[in-house]
Amino acid sequence: MTRGNQRDLARQKNQKKQAELSKGKAKESGASLAKRQLEQAEALRKKQKEAEEKKAQVAGGSGK
Repeated sequence: MTRGNQRDLARQKNQKKQAELSKGKAKESGASLAKRQLEQAEALRKKQKEAEEKKAQVAGGSGK
């Protein structure tokens, strides 16, 4: 009998936890979401540009 109760308690605890997690995600507004996405995209473009420059430098140096 206790196992059934344990299962129910675990289910309730998990439902409460999932509800708390979903509440946290809803706090971000559309404007802040767009701003964050732009910042991340800019950082990725910068990182890609640096990687391309490094590849070009390595390719140019090995040809000599």
